[in-house]
Amino acid sequence: MILYGDSVILTGVRASLERRSDLELLALDQPVDRSLEELGAHCPAGVIFDLAVIEPDLLLSLLQRPGLLLIGINPETHQVMVWSGREAAVAVAADLVDVILRATQGVPLPG
Repeated sequence: MILYGDSVILTGVRASLERRSDLELLALDQPVDRSLEELGAHCPAGVIFDLAVIEPDLLLSLLQRPGLLLIGINPETHQVMVWSGREAAVAVAADLVDVILRATQGVPLPG
């Protein structure tokens, strides 16, 4: 997992995650361009970041990585947003409608 940002709440999350022996954690707080290079080099399972400081270009880049779990934390509201980079193949319009309905109902994508 990669932790991106240096807010107080992310520092607390980092301290908690570092106690886990089953999780490798890399903390980044460099400028976006260097972080993008590092993200690609490490092939993380997920990225945890501060929603208040992440650059839109970085977020869009991360959203396009298949299978990547993204967890955005808003330190001001204490809300968490979770995105999954899971993909689903759609051959016909009915498949696309199924994906949309599953997403709106919180049902995992098939496969």
